[in-house]
Amino acid sequence: MAYLERLDADQRANRGGLRDFIAAAFADAQQDVANHVVARNEHGLVMLNMYPYANGHLLIALGEARPHLLDYTPEQRGAFWSLVETGMKLMQQVVSPQGVNMGINEGEAAGAGLPGHLHAHLVPRWHGDVNFMGAVAGSRIIPASLEDMAARYRQAAEDV
Repeated sequence: MAYLERLDADQRANRGGLRDFIAAAFADAQQDVANHVVARNEHGLVMLNMYPYANGHLLIALGEARPHLLDYTPEQRGAFWSLVETGMKLMQQVVSPQGVNMGINEGEAAGAGLPGHLHAHLVPRWHGDVNFMGAVAGSRIIPASLEDMAARYRQAAEDV
């Protein structure tokens, strides 16, 4: 346990800290297109993941940054899950996946890339997919640009 606690302290001290791009996007609705935000309300937003595991991968978050789900009030959690439902509806309409991986990585040890701002991932899946096509140097090939995918999601959001 001492090793794990020291390791955790060392990682915090040496980590440059990822800018809270979710809070920044929520605070500036004028930049929704640039930030790939596809839907928003007074509580939070739905946006494309800049580094998707699959085409159409969405992030969902409340505007207020808190690190843990239970740090939010029951009302805020309700607003969060409502946004997740909005993301699911949009995903079904836009990319028609055969399945969806839905998840929350709470805390850095759980894989959260932005541990200070809880968010959900919705990753569309299809039978036989492997998330990416292997290529030279391990690069990933995504068939649609983020801009094109965001435009498709935004169009669908107008109908939801």
